[in-house]
Amino acid sequence: MFDYATLKVIWWLLIGVLLVGFAVMDGHDMGVGTLLPFVGRSDLERRVVINTVGPHWEGNQVWFITGGGALFAAWPLVYAAAFSGFYWAMLVVLGALFLRPVGFDYRSKIHSARWRSTWDWGLFVGGAVPPLIFGVAFGNLLQGVPFQLDNYLVSTYSGSFWQLLNPFALLAGVVSSAMITMHGGVYLAHRTEGLIQARAVKSAIAAAVVMVLAFIAAGIWLRYIDGYRIISVIDQNTLSDPMRKTVLHETGAWMANYGLQPWLWLLPALGVLGPLLAVVLLRARQTLGAFVCSALALLGVITTAGAAMFPFIMPSSTMPSASLTVWDSASSRLTLSIMLGVTLIFMPLIVLYTAWAYRVMRGKVTMAYVKENEHGAY
Repeated sequence: MFDYATLKVIWWLLIGVLLVGFAVMDGHDMGVGTLLPFVGRSDLERRVVINTVGPHWEGNQVWFITGGGALFAAWPLVYAAAFSGFYWAMLVVLGALFLRPVGFDYRSKIHSARWRSTWDWGLFVGGAVPPLIFGVAFGNLLQGVPFQLDNYLVSTYSGSFWQLLNPFALLAGVVSSAMITMHGGVYLAHRTEGLIQARAVKSAIAAAVVMVLAFIAAGIWLRYIDGYRIISVIDQNTLSDPMRKTVLHETGAWMANYGLQPWLWLLPALGVLGPLLAVVLLRARQTLGAFVCSALALLGVITTAGAAMFPFIMPSSTMPSASLTVWDSASSRLTLSIMLGVTLIFMPLIVLYTAWAYRVMRGKVTMAYVKENEHGAY
């Protein structure tokens, strides 16, 4: 159906779709968790906040699980190198995510202020930590990850957890954390009313300002970071072998794609204008439009990084020739073809089901609703 090179690009795009889907769908859940202790001042208000995402958060987290599975199947070398290099960071993320299901399920089981407050902060950790770590991980990808490959393509990571926490990566973490917090605040503004909505609007606006400033600062900084560029000829239709190329490490290389394709500047523009439009719409209480603009902002930020790095997926700072790219880290043509067929069948079903679920459970979550459903609500 498609040649091997085309399949590789298609799966680069599909992995991007999964990342954006995870950020938009599970991102607003995490943003709500991040804001939970601050926009909800009483137990009843916090239950209102939790019930805005309670019916959907498990389904939304499927985007994260599917992304991991697709990464393993489409780019096994990237999966192996990433989970080796970011091992401790991933454990921190998983530890934070473990607090979400137990927090949602157990938080209101006992009528104890201390019990409920503890789980509220657990949901805060489960919402705030993963976006921060994911942003830090992207910041390190843009700088190159210290790994190398041997003759058997086995990766060896030579860095440490603390090396991941460098200034540029932390700035990328701020961008990620702020945009997810903004997204959660906009969603809360759409699903709540009264004081909770007012606090959500203020929080979303503050997060949007931080996001825009940090995103612009990261973009300026990126111009002076040593990027990566392939200077040898690559046969894009051959079987994967990351060692068959020559990679140059030079300042400003990440801007090359934007120079070759000026239309790509629309992506960072979307990352800046999206939050600003969301702020304007929030002030006008046009919350649905604000949510759409917030989602477009997430799309702009993520695709900005992807477009800058293409065709690199995981560059190596210690062995540039071992950098993993779209062309040399993919699975076989047969695997990519089978996966594409499965995706074309099931992804539309997932999107339709998700849309149906949100349509059925649309509307405001109010304190009156929570009181009337004392035992059924979260």
